[in-house]
Order: sequence, then C-alpha cells, then structure tokens
Amino acid sequence: MRARHIYTVTGQVQGVGFRPFIYREASQLGLTGSVGNTSEGVRIEVQGEEAALENFASFPERVPPLARIASLERREAGVVENESEFRIHESLDGEHRGHSVLVSPDVAPCDACLADMADPGNRRFGYAFTNCTNCGPRYTITRSIPYDRPVTSMACFPMCAPCAEEYHDPADRRFHAQPNACPDCGPVFWLDGDPARLREAESALFARGAALDDAHEALHAERKKRYGLPEHVVMGNAAVLLLLTALRQGRIAAVRGLGGFHLVCDARNADAVAELRRRKARPHKALAVMTADLDAAGRVAVIGEGAAKLLCSPRRPIVICPRKTADESRDALPDLLAPDTASIGLMLPSTPLHHLLFHPEWAGGRREDALPALVMTSGNPHGAPLCLGNREAKARLSSMADLFLCHDRDILVRVDDSVMFSAESAPDRPAAPKLMVRRARGFVPEPVRLPERPFVEAGDSVFAAGAELKHTFCLTRGREAFVSQHLGDVSRPENFAFFEETLKHLLRLLEVEPRVVVRDLHPDYLSSRLADDVAASRGLEELMLQHHVAHVCAVMAEHGLSSPVLGLALDGSGLGDDGTIWGGELLLVSPGSWQRLGRFSPFALPGGEAAIRSPWRTAQALWRAAGLSGKAPWLAASPERARLAPMIDEMLHHGIRCPLTSSCGRLFDAVSALCGRCFDVTYEGQAAIRLEEAQDRQESGAYELPLRERDGLLEADVVALFVQAARDAAEPGRLARRFHRGLALGLARWARAAADASGVLDVALGGGVFNNRTLLAELPAELRRLGLRPLLPCAMPAGDGSISLGQALWGDWFLGA
Repeated sequence: MRARHIYTVTGQVQGVGFRPFIYREASQLGLTGSVGNTSEGVRIEVQGEEAALENFASFPERVPPLARIASLERREAGVVENESEFRIHESLDGEHRGHSVLVSPDVAPCDACLADMADPGNRRFGYAFTNCTNCGPRYTITRSIPYDRPVTSMACFPMCAPCAEEYHDPADRRFHAQPNACPDCGPVFWLDGDPARLREAESALFARGAALDDAHEALHAERKKRYGLPEHVVMGNAAVLLLLTALRQGRIAAVRGLGGFHLVCDARNADAVAELRRRKARPHKALAVMTADLDAAGRVAVIGEGAAKLLCSPRRPIVICPRKTADESRDALPDLLAPDTASIGLMLPSTPLHHLLFHPEWAGGRREDALPALVMTSGNPHGAPLCLGNREAKARLSSMADLFLCHDRDILVRVDDSVMFSAESAPDRPAAPKLMVRRARGFVPEPVRLPERPFVEAGDSVFAAGAELKHTFCLTRGREAFVSQHLGDVSRPENFAFFEETLKHLLRLLEVEPRVVVRDLHPDYLSSRLADDVAASRGLEELMLQHHVAHVCAVMAEHGLSSPVLGLALDGSGLGDDGTIWGGELLLVSPGSWQRLGRFSPFALPGGEAAIRSPWRTAQALWRAAGLSGKAPWLAASPERARLAPMIDEMLHHGIRCPLTSSCGRLFDAVSALCGRCFDVTYEGQAAIRLEEAQDRQESGAYELPLRERDGLLEADVVALFVQAARDAAEPGRLARRFHRGLALGLARWARAAADASGVLDVALGGGVFNNRTLLAELPAELRRLGLRPLLPCAMPAGDGSISLGQALWGDWFLGA
C-alpha cells in the first residue's frame, strides 16, 4: 500500500550534503517526492510502499558527517498521483526567512579529499583548495542564508565544466558542494616578500636538486595581472617549495589560512622562535605548533586517547598536551615554545594548504623537504584581531614576517583557532575533564540548546553583549544560543571593530531581531556601551547582570538547568553590585534571581591595574594585612621593587588607590610572587600557570582555608591561607602543592556549608581560575566526596568567553517570565 510522509528537519542541515544525502536515500528505495529548504527547516516529502517508507525513516542514523539534527517531525499526507521521481528543490529567495537551519562550522579535509590531493593522476593533485560536501570551509566563507555559492566568497570563481558536472551529479560526493573548485577554475595562492629573500630561497632550493614547475602558467599570469602583483611573486605549488626552503633558513612567514593569517616558523629552530617572539612582542606566552599527523605529534608530546580524538576530529582544535623532554624524545621541541609550562599546544593540519606544507611531494618536491613541526600562531600584532585580507596582512605584519603566503579566496569572517585541554594529564597528575579554553574555528556557529521554559516563541531573541577580555557575544533564536567566536580584548579599538563586524554578520546570518539586550554591570566596558547603543536605537529593554552570576548562568545553560544551583565563581575580576571588585564568590542562582552567599575575604590591590600587572604588589598587600614581620622575599632580589615598597606601604596605610577585591585570581598572583615564581606578568594568567607548574606532587600536605561569618556572608579567609604559605616561602614546590590542595579542600567545605543552609546540592564551577588543571581535577572530586554534584564547563570556556552565554540565559528567563 502506498503512502506519503512529510518530514520537517531543523539543525545543521545546510552546506553539509544533507539534501543530496536525502536524494540518494529516497532514490535507492524507489521513493518519489522532494527535498528543499523552507522557513521551518528542511522539508522532505517521500512517497512509496510502506516497507520502503519505514526503511527510509531510519535516515537520521546515517546522516552525513557534518550534519546535526536538532529536531525532526513526521506527519502523514495524501498520496500525489502521477509523481515519477524524487527531486531536490533549489533554494529560492525569501523561502529561508525566519529559517531554522544552521550553518556548519569550518571543518578539516576528509580522507577522500586528501586521497585526491595525494594522487598524481587526479586533477586535484596537490590542489590547496580541495573540498567536498563532507569537509572544507563553511562559516568563514558564508555571507548569508541559504548557503548557496552566490552568497559565499566562491561566487567569483565560476566552475569549469568538470567541476559543474560533479556539482550536478547526485552520485558524486561533490554534489551541491558550494565551494567546489579545481586548479583550472578555483582560487590560487602565491608567495610574496622581499625579492632578495625569494631569490635566496630559490637558490637554496635549486642547490637541493629541486626545480619549480608551474602547470598553470597562463592562469597564474592572468591572476597576477588582475591583482596587480609584482613579477617577483611566485604563484602555485612552487610557492610551497620556496616557503619551506625559507623556513628552513630561519625565516618567518605569514600564511593565510581559513579564518585569517598565521605567523609561521620552524618549530625546532630555537633562533627562529626567539626572533618570532621578539617581533610579536610575546616573550613568554606559549606558541601553538602544527605537526603533519598524530605520529609526528606523538614524537613531541604525550598524546592520550582523549587528546588523539580531539586532534584528529574534523574540528581540528589546538590541544594542550604534556610536552616530551629531550630525555624522552630526540625530536623534543625547544622549551622556548612554552617556557612557563611543561605542556605544548598542538594541532594537526586544518586545511588542504596546511597539508601541502607537510607534503611537498604533492607540490612537485620531495617528502624529506618537509619540516616536522611548524609554529602556527595567530597572525596579528599583540592583542589585535587576526589579519583577514592580503593587503591588511602586508600592512600590519610587515615588521613580523619575511614572506607572505597569500591566496585569493576571500575570508568573510575572522575566526581564530579553538584551544582545548584533553581529558588526560601527565602521568603524575590527576586527570581533569576536557575543557574548552578558546571556542572559535570548528565550533562556531554551532548553538547551545537553552533549557526549556513554559512559553517560547520561534522569534524570541536576546542580544548578550559579553564582557571585555576574552570577549564573545551571544544571539539567541528561540531555544538556540549562538555564541560568537573568540574576539579578544574589546577595549582595544581594533577588536571593538571586530566585535561590530561579527555582530552584523551573525545578525544577518540568523535573521533575528533581538527583543531584549543584556550586558555586564560594568558601565565602562565598550561592550556595555555598544549594548546601550543597541538598546537605545531599537527601543529595547536593557538588563544588567553581575559578571560572576553570568559565569554561573553559563554553566547552567551548558547543562540545560533551570533549577537553583550554587555557584563557585572564581576569576580575576568583575564589578560587584556593591562597587568593589569581585572574583572569589559563592552564589545561589535561580531563574531570574540570585544571592551572594559568600566571598573571599577582601584585600587591597595597590595601584589597581598596576597590581594586576605586577603580582608582587598584591603579595605586599597580603603580607601587610597578615601582619608578617621582616623583609618580604620578593624585595631581596630587586632594587626597583625595594625602592617602590615604602610607597606601596604608604598607599596601603592611607587607602590611596588601593581598591578592595575578593578575587581568587589575584590570590593566585600573590602566592606565585610569594614563592618567587612570578613578580611581573607579560600575559593574563602567567603567575597562576607558573605556580601550578611549581607543585611538588610528592607533597601530601594542605593549607587550611578558614571560614567565618562576616557582614552576613560566609567568608573564606585568604589572609590566613597566605600566612600559612608564607612559612613555606623558601620551598616553592611544597608551598605550591599545599596551596592548591588546601584551596580545593577549603572550597569544597565552603560549598557544603552553603548546601546545608540552602538545600541545593548542584554546584556550578565557573570563571577563569578553572583553567587551572589541578583545581579542575581535585575540586569536583572533593565536592562529590561531600555529597554535592559538581557542574563543570566543558563545551564552553570556563573564563570570560562564556559570559555572553550566561547573559543570554538570563535574558531568556526574562522573556519567559
């Protein structure tokens, strides 16, 4: 008996080969009907015998690798007579308005495309822009919905006849692959830079017995003329061979990737790494490294099962892994890559171009010409956004890069690399869950599903403006929260412009109109000012949410909770509703309401921001607050610190420019200075990282974190903790370990006391302090031992990158009230 079923599917079902997949599934079963995009999602109509329809109904189990189904509805319909085939409907203007489909993140090349690149008989042999429906660029090249070639940056590359044939063949994996291209019709790349440097590299290449062969000379000549490129520029795969030769000589290059430029050098050349640090003004912060494959990664780092899965996933994040020493591997990387830590951030190639750098034989060279590891760090001046375009890179990176590997496929959205911790730790350390440190390429724009509420409309939308450092913003669409990629410090004008351009793009992509705006309590954040402007210009209600409450709400959103939770919000700083600087908070949060139950005992920050830059100042404040006698240990080795100390003591005595804080992050800073690990920082979190690395894992002791009632709050006495640490200042390993262990035990007792008073057992852990792997591993275990249920941030960052998600949940509660 014949019947007709109609499916409506929402989720990540555009640009991932979903419609071609449905076409093949239906055709193989002899079904008729159609598949197409509608305002409600993808609509599928299938007609045929009942047995075939039931077989078809299991298609969600076989969707393409990049597809994500958020919802699926099926209903019966009347049989359509004289229907003879199954068809794919093209997207039409207007039919996607108010759409429920999602754009896929950018993903790494699939195995089939890599096989094409490695096959000398394939027309895409060595082609750096190879892709199909299962892989390749999506978000960074998409201007608007529906995801079709005319609204991508591939619109200016008409397909040649063979590519068009693939595109229209339902049996081909490039069927409706919008970025489809080949060397005859697609983007090209070229190497630019100082002509003398290029000639020097070419001479060295010839000396190694290689030759430069350009199979597409006419195409490259035409592109040179079109773009006004100088004659010395080298185009095509020959550019890869020259680039690798220059990198071997110790040069630094700017390489255009998927979401912007990277700065690249030979990771095993300590002199090149030192020079890159000097030029980028990045003396200590770790640099990411790319290797060809998992085997190569395993020669420089300890790669556990969890790390291997993350490294090899199509998302291709940077994964922080324990670094192998020279005693463990002859391929060990220089310590200079990450001088503050025993870990290294590793990633595998995320684009065909990156694969080409590790496979020069695909470009006409030799396999042995490849370098085993490349530094692959963000292509930007210190603190500024990624460079996007070729001209922009030449203007902003000319003082850092000797050479520029450019291409002509426009990047429409800047997206940095994502960074994660894996689930494993070093053998002598307790394991902690996987953790998102920076969420960007490979994950954005996938949404977070918000908790259900009684009344929700498809058009409900919240604009959450985020914080200031490690900034993201968030837009909601019904139950979906779309957190932007990492945008950096938006107090900088360049990053604020990045914020504005990304907001405009995501508003256009989602086609939403916010009904409410939520921002941080701090009035001077540029993100707050933009939120004020948006609310005023559109006549929207604006809500302000305290920073640490937003941290707790973000964890609630990730876990889909609407029931009350306790929150341990631990970070560097956030404006409290009493006008002081918070950062060590015990909160009770329910939908639409919150209460501060406890805090770290407040202490002074001499000079405010100056104390954040120089942790010894905070240590000086706690030393004086504790009434400790004698000369503080951080003054002995520095005449400059000794000269400034009396002035700081006067500031503390009179309360001049010494704001009070309850910050856990600043406590880490002070203890790091106390044991001589870090007196002045060159990047955020440096003092805490050095303190964690200093731990003597054989030490079993722990400092006590006393609890006391004060001002109606349950205070954790950090001055008493500091006094205990001061006794061990001469033994940094013991001090660091006892501090971490004592903090984990004390925080767990603090939460248990709040649970006894409130009856709430769920404890959300939020804030940048939870990037500390020791605390992230040991605190949840202590909470469980005391009968509590820890909720950890895993899919979203623990730090300020998740603030906008928490704000969005707060706004969603407001709309549903």
